[in-house]
Formats: sequence, C-alpha cells, structure tokens
Amino acid sequence: MLRASCKCRLSLYEDEQIAPVLDQIRHCHIYMIGLTPKVVLIGAAQNGRDLVTSFEAASKRYDLHWPMPAATALKGDDETGWWVEDAAGAKSFPSLAYAVKRLSDEQDAIGFDVLYIGQAFGGDGSRNALDRLKKHETLQKISVKGIPEGYVLTILMLAIEPSNQLITMINPWAKDQSHGLERMKKGLLFDTNEAERTTLYEAALIRYFQPSFNKEFKNSFPSTNMKVLAECYDKDFSALVAEICIDELPFKLFSAAAQRTGTGYHYAKHNLHNDESRRVFFTEVTA
Repeated sequence: MLRASCKCRLSLYEDEQIAPVLDQIRHCHIYMIGLTPKVVLIGAAQNGRDLVTSFEAASKRYDLHWPMPAATALKGDDETGWWVEDAAGAKSFPSLAYAVKRLSDEQDAIGFDVLYIGQAFGGDGSRNALDRLKKHETLQKISVKGIPEGYVLTILMLAIEPSNQLITMINPWAKDQSHGLERMKKGLLFDTNEAERTTLYEAALIRYFQPSFNKEFKNSFPSTNMKVLAECYDKDFSALVAEICIDELPFKLFSAAAQRTGTGYHYAKHNLHNDESRRVFFTEVTA
C-alpha cells in the first residue's frame, strides 16, 4: 500500500509563502492540478447570540452559524469589513480558512475536480513537484483554456508514505512447484525504492481518477509493458493499493470517473494479475 499525505496549500509563485515549507516540499514528488470553488464572504449578520456568515462558493450561497460570547456584538458592513467586538474593544472574526473547512465538512461545498496528475523525481529524487510545476506545459495549457467562473486553479503536492503489507499463501495444487521457495523468498524480502513507488503511485491515481488532461496510464495500467511495473512483477506481488489522505485541507477530491467520498479519502486498488491466476487459492477440491 502506498499512502500520500498533503503537505501544503499556498501560491505557487509566492516565494515568501513557500520558503517556510520548502523542506516539506522537497519530499513531494506527486502533484495534482484541479479546480476548486472560489469562496467569497458576501455578508454577515447577528441573530441573537449567533454570528451568521454568508459565503458564495461556485455561484451557490451557504450560511454558517457561530456562537458569540457574551457582551460581544457584530460591527462593520460590506464596505469596511465585518468584526465581532467585545466590551473592551477587542476585535475578532472567524478566519476564511476555518470557514472553508466547515463548508467542506458540514455542507460538502468544497470539491477538488482533478484535471491532471503528474510526478517529478529526477535521477536520484533531487526534483520535486514544485520544480516541475514552475515550468509545466499542461498547467499552462489548462490556464490558457480558461478557468470557469467561480473557480480557481489549485495545485496539490503529495509526499508518498510506503506501507507494504505482506500476505503469503501457499497453493498445494500449483502445476509448477519448482520455484516455490524462490518465490517465497522474494515475498519475504519484498521492497520498492522511492523511484518505483513514485511511478506506481502516479500511475495508480491516474488509472483511478482518469483526469481529462492525462494521456498515459488511463487505460494501460496495470501493464507489464511498463518498465517499473515489470520489475515489480519480478518481485512477485499481486496487487497495489494507492491511498490518498488529505485531512488537513478543506476540499474533497473527485473526477468524472471517481466520486467524492464522505471522508475525503480515496483508495485506488489495482490487481496485477487476472482472476484466473488467483482463482486456485480458493478452488474447491472434490474427491
């Protein structure tokens, strides 16, 4: 199993924003390009002891209710801005980031429409997603094609966390048992390097999401024609599960081929052998 976790969300070309998280980005070799709703605060009101904030996301209106502490009142307007002020004059207001997270969790209002998935690794892992994205033809192509009204182009950079799980099954009815011990050794010593994991994870996600701007792997994965996968077949493993977890971010991934999930997690599961080659493990034997 390969798991990816999200590292950051910030402006691609803002060096000052990126600087504090460069150490994390260096480990991000997978990236996703997609559309997310533009979220705009369009109003605020006080209803009893509740602050009601109104937002527009993808041309739809959403309201959020926030409990207000005693002896506070809403002040401001659409022109000067809104704030909650207490008796001492201290001002506060819910952050947009927190509001967007609530819109996603409570009203499922924030999706990430996956348009393209890619990787950047280099010969020894020296390249990362940021290096690739700063001069990326497909990113430019998507931008030139035009972003729909009410949406923004968003880039998600991922770091892969390997989680290999080994299950060994012995088939007493195998026609060829001459290489059984050798195959068991391969399973017990199973390992993949970072370059292999990056390529496999990218291919598995592309096959799962079927992004409209990708060409490779959409219909050809898994395939022994793929060099890194052929090498993994030699290591004798039978399935790949690519998991993507983005707990920290306020959107849920989806595409035309993959619906968004309630948890925001996705599991791309691919069997690397056909049913016939695995069927023998569960064949009923009769006298």
